[in-house]
Amino acid sequence: MSNISIGRNGEEIATKYLEKQGYKIIETNKRFSRLCEIDIIAQEKDTLVFVEVKTRKTDICGHPMEAITRGKYNHIKQGLFLYLQKNPQYKKYRIDAISVLIKPEIKIEHLKNITL
Repeated sequence: MSNISIGRNGEEIATKYLEKQGYKIIETNKRFSRLCEIDIIAQEKDTLVFVEVKTRKTDICGHPMEAITRGKYNHIKQGLFLYLQKNPQYKKYRIDAISVLIKPEIKIEHLKNITL
């Protein structure tokens, strides 16, 4: 399995997880530039949620959340503000992170309202 297919698989798992939690999925893989793609844009009640998903087969090389750098976080914020400019109806928003570990069993961790 390639890194791209592992990542896409993790995003599908995260999308299903969010739907089960009552989130409405608005968009997936929203690209704003070469450097800025938001994995999942969802709505929880009256809050728009921008979700970064990190997936790893195992945690041997570190926890997936460790891959969210300050640079990545700043790119997500850029995309968030561009999205809000085109969708001014949303007044409340936040950035969440979801990690997905595939082996030995699927493990999902959801951090809400992250900041760096």
